[in-house]
Amino acid sequence: MHKNAAGHTRNQIIRQVEENEESVSDYKSYVPVGDAVKKLHEWKKDGVEILYLTSRKKQEEIIQIQDVLKKHNFPEGQLLFCRKDEEYRDVAERVMPDVLVEDDCESIGGIDEMTITHIMPEIKKKVRSVPVKEFGGIDHLSDKIFEL
Repeated sequence: MHKNAAGHTRNQIIRQVEENEESVSDYKSYVPVGDAVKKLHEWKKDGVEILYLTSRKKQEEIIQIQDVLKKHNFPEGQLLFCRKDEEYRDVAERVMPDVLVEDDCESIGGIDEMTITHIMPEIKKKVRSVPVKEFGGIDHLSDKIFEL
């Protein structure tokens, strides 16, 4: 999340996004939500391959997100992004994740904006969707991803 979201409630953070608070577009200064890094390391211990998906499309911004992942010690994993003329669903259909953890996109329109909503039905049946509240983090999810 953007750095100025730290210490604020979900509702305040969503309002910051809606009002385009200055740090929202400062991708290089992003910080993890809660104990996300710790949770992802727990999943990695179970042998999970972690793939990250960013909304960023410009090469410079993608590099900034990669740097944030490294800076905050996120576990190793490929950073995916939408190629030209792709949407999130295209990326998800291409990589076919077993589990897709994504936020509920509350600040940008809700379920209609979620990746899982747009995945082809025959593929969607094979993907375990785990929606979380936007800016609510993943701390509450099981340390054992196989229990999701």
